[in-house]
Amino acid sequence: MKAVIPAAGLGTRFLPATKAQPKEMLPVYNKPTIQYVVEEAVNSGIDDILIITGKGKRTIEDHFDKSFELEYNLKQKGKLDYLKQVQDITNMADIYYVRQKKQKGLGDAVRCAKKHIGDEAFAVLLGDTFTYSDVPCTKQLMDVHEKYGGSVIAIEELPEYKIERYGIVDGTHIEDNVYGVNNLVEKPKLADAPSNLGITGRYVLTPDIFDKLDSTDAGVGGEIQLTDAINAQDEVYACTFEGKIYDIGNTLEWLKSSIDMALTHDDVKEEILLYLKEKINEN
Repeated sequence: MKAVIPAAGLGTRFLPATKAQPKEMLPVYNKPTIQYVVEEAVNSGIDDILIITGKGKRTIEDHFDKSFELEYNLKQKGKLDYLKQVQDITNMADIYYVRQKKQKGLGDAVRCAKKHIGDEAFAVLLGDTFTYSDVPCTKQLMDVHEKYGGSVIAIEELPEYKIERYGIVDGTHIEDNVYGVNNLVEKPKLADAPSNLGITGRYVLTPDIFDKLDSTDAGVGGEIQLTDAINAQDEVYACTFEGKIYDIGNTLEWLKSSIDMALTHDDVKEEILLYLKEKINEN
């Protein structure tokens, strides 16, 4: 299976930090957000990845490209641990790029992958959202797709205050954490929401999604919504993700994510916890 990572957004909620760099390249602790996303795809068994980029996103390509000068200097200085990290990034997968020429929404970004994907199911991982779990989120979706067929979307149970920010699933429980999708409702009011199951930015889609996208009308702001196209598919499932999802949608969530990821590293965990306790006591 191939993977598509849409990463063409402007990142306006992170200005001025994103004026000259993509939001997907903002570091979460010690590596850029999009590296976590690529690693999830690779850890799910995917080694063919297409990243949908846009104007000003060249640093994403540079990050996953080979850096001869950097590698030479690290080798000369005996910094072999750093050298291995840099080389591992380059060798993770076969990564390809195509530009979304106009900002026409997530659905249009996915449609840019049509020629690369061909007639097979594929994974979609949003470039500004990453997950943390024992079994990668994308692999969990792939397993559901293998069992049931059809498209599969990752979902999570949301607190009430978040429901109006997400696409919400109207589904029928099938087994364990799997639902058959009856309808997807984009950012409903709390009173109108059919459930508290929110779409989380991970999908396995069957190739007929491209025909559905071609026939999907643009909505607010002239954007083509991926949820509208998925709604038009005949067979769609939802899988409650077992793990934690980090949606780097605003600066506060980005900061929380960076702290959480730092706390997974034993070499800095105690020092960070001590620092946080000191700041709490000061305030």
